[in-house]
This record gives sequence, structure tokens and C-alpha cells, in this order.
Amino acid sequence: MLGRWFLFPLCQLLGAALGWLFGGQSGALLGVLVGGLLFLAFDSRRLFRLQRWLRAVQQADLQDLSTIPESLQPPATGLWGDLADRMRRLLRSRDRARWDSQSRLDELLAAMQASPNGVVLLDAQGRIEWCNLTAVQHFGFDAQRDLQQYAVNLVREPAFSAYLAAGDFSGDVVIAGRASTPSRPVKLSLHVHAYGEGRRLLLSRDITAVELAEAMRRDFVANVSHEIRTPLTVLAGFVETLQTLQLTEAERSRYLGLMAQQSQRMQTLVSDLLTLSRLEGSPLPGRHEWISVATLLGQCEQEVRALSANLFTQGHKIVFSIDGDADISGVPLELYSALSNLVTNAVRYTPSPGTVQVHWRVLPDGQGEFAVVDSGPGIAPEHLPRLTERFYRVDRSRSRETGGTGLGLAIVKHVAQRHGAELHIQSQLGHGSRFSIVFPASRIRMLHALKVA
Repeated sequence: MLGRWFLFPLCQLLGAALGWLFGGQSGALLGVLVGGLLFLAFDSRRLFRLQRWLRAVQQADLQDLSTIPESLQPPATGLWGDLADRMRRLLRSRDRARWDSQSRLDELLAAMQASPNGVVLLDAQGRIEWCNLTAVQHFGFDAQRDLQQYAVNLVREPAFSAYLAAGDFSGDVVIAGRASTPSRPVKLSLHVHAYGEGRRLLLSRDITAVELAEAMRRDFVANVSHEIRTPLTVLAGFVETLQTLQLTEAERSRYLGLMAQQSQRMQTLVSDLLTLSRLEGSPLPGRHEWISVATLLGQCEQEVRALSANLFTQGHKIVFSIDGDADISGVPLELYSALSNLVTNAVRYTPSPGTVQVHWRVLPDGQGEFAVVDSGPGIAPEHLPRLTERFYRVDRSRSRETGGTGLGLAIVKHVAQRHGAELHIQSQLGHGSRFSIVFPASRIRMLHALKVA
């Protein structure tokens, strides 16, 4: 700054000296004027360079000041150079603060984008400012097109509109999801949180699985209560009869036999419930334990022939066959439980004298298939998707007559899933049914080609 005070009079003195040499006193006065004008012109040019540089920074909004062309660079020295240097430092400081803020904002948005819940930012008027991909899936938003659109115009659910209008966000509201259909309902839980100056944060959570689990729990408790109450009622009635009436030995024997039958029914039900509980709480089976398929089928054959003889006078034609001797890896008790349930179900629901064919084969791709084919009445198509539900029965009266608990196919499904296998059900009314479990090739170990019938 002090240099300018010396430079300006110095230019005038030099002009006066040159003017005195060439024009005397009048030339000296003209030299003073010309020297001052030259200084102002030089200084104005430097100021103009600083102004052009500031304009370039403002118009281009450059984040790296070094990319500005050389022709637009400000003065490097003097007052204007010092001002340019100070402005450059201020701009860099501003840019660093902006980059830091943008980086934190990007990290925050990335975190909300990764959230398993839908996140929608609403302004004070209820318009969408931002939403993540989960919210796009939940509501069917377009992340670009629907910005600044009113949320209530896009989520056309009366319950949601009333929830927003009420302004009481202490709880949530449950609505149907965009992908909801009568056959596959989808439920969303929406919760609004106020923040900032009138802004609101809308969170959405898919609670379909929770709702389904709760419904299944209620159904399960109701079904178990019903299944146990029935034999208990029968037992209580027979006990009261034995206690209050004078009965003949034949009558007492008959009542005791019926009581034993109901006790066995409850025992079977409890056993199946414990099996399901053990399957759901146990770690997945490893691949280090192997059991012969022939051994499993031999055990099933003994059980099913005895069951057929006990339930029916004439019995069934039961055929077991093995095509390809092999071992299978898994938990032997679980595998036996699954195969046994399929075979005994076929016997229970096939009127005698019917045919039950049990077959094992190793498929060309190395997978193993266990199949049970019966000549029973078949199953209507509307029942097939629900057969593996707990306590679901096509014919409740016949199931109870033959001692079924309604849990057999649920056990089969769990065992198959735990061993990486698939359960397939094919049936047609009047033409019998075919139940099969296909085990992955990784759980099958061939011994040698063998066919036993």
C-alpha cells in the first residue's frame, strides 16, 4: 500500500523532469499530468485483470482455481496482487467447506439409500424432496419425475391422508403396498417424524412377513388348542362314565380302548410338534454323515406295512423299488421322518385295496429322487398350494379317523429345505397323487448300480 503512495508521485516527478528537458516550465506541468495518467492507466489495467479473474471464477464456478487460463489470471504483485491472493485463499477455504459439506451430505444420503426401510423427505407443504430406492419400490415413485410432487397425490390411501392431516405422528399407520394383490397381500407400516422448519421424514417398512408370522402364530395356537381339546374332551367323558356308571367288562374294555386311542393321538400330536420345533431350532445338517437309501426304505417299508394292516382289513398293495444304490448325507432321523411321513400319508388316504408305489432313483444329473405314488382319490387343485401348511387338511374327518395330525407334510417340507432338496406334489381328482423329494447331487453318493423290487 505504501509503495503506491511513492510510485504515484515518482511517476509525476519523472514526467516533470522529462517535460522540463523538452519544454521548460510548461513542459514540466504537462509531464506531471502525463506521468499521473500513465500511472492510473497501468493501475487500472491491473484492476481490470483482477475483475476479469473474479468474473471467470463466478461464471464457471470452478472448484480448482489453477484451471483458469493464464490470460485470465490476476496480477501477482502489488495491491491488486495481494487482494487476489487473499481472495484466492478465501475461495479455496469456501470450496473446502463446500466439499466437506457435500461429502457429509453424500455419506448421509448413501446411508439412507442403504436403509432396508423406505425413506422420503417431505418439505413443509408435504412435497417430496428426496426418496431412496426402497421407497421407490414401496410406493412406485419415480425418483426424478416425482420430486416436488405432493405425497398424498401419489400415495392414494385414505388412511395415509388422514394420518398426515391429523398431525399426530406418535404412532404409525398400516396401508397396502403398491405390489399388493388379493393372493399375495403386501403390508407397509408408515411412520412420520417432524424435523427442521415444518419438514417431515416419512419412513416405510414392509411388515408383510411380520403380519404373516403373527397370523400363523394365531392360527397355530388356535389349531393346537382345538386338536388337543378334542381328545381331552373324549377322555374326560370316558373317565366320567367309568367313574359314575356300572359297566360290564366288555363295555369297560371298549371304553379303555377308545381312551388309549385318544391318548395315542395326543402323544403323536405332541411328538410332531416337538419334531417341528427341533427342526426350526437346529443348525443346518452337515455333509459328513451318510446313510444308505436302502436302509431308510427298509425301515419305511416295515412301518407302512404294519400301518396298513392295522388301519384296513384288506390292506394295500405296497411296492418298494430302488434304481441305483446310493448313500445320502444328512441327519438320518430327519430323513427317515420325511420319507416315512410321505409313505404313511399315502396309506392313510388311499382306500383299500389300493396301491402305493415307493420308488428311489438317481437322476442323470446326479440328483436323487424319492417318490411316492398312490391310487387314492386325488387332491383338488385349490388345495395343493396349502398342503404343507400346519394343520391344513383336505378332509378333516378322514384325517382324524386314520390318526393324522395335519403336521406330516409341514415336517417333510422343513426337512427337504434343510437338506437343500425340493418337495414336488402332483395330483388330480380321481387319479391319485405323486409326492416326491429331489435331493441335490452334492448329497448323493453312488455305490453301485442296483435294482431291487
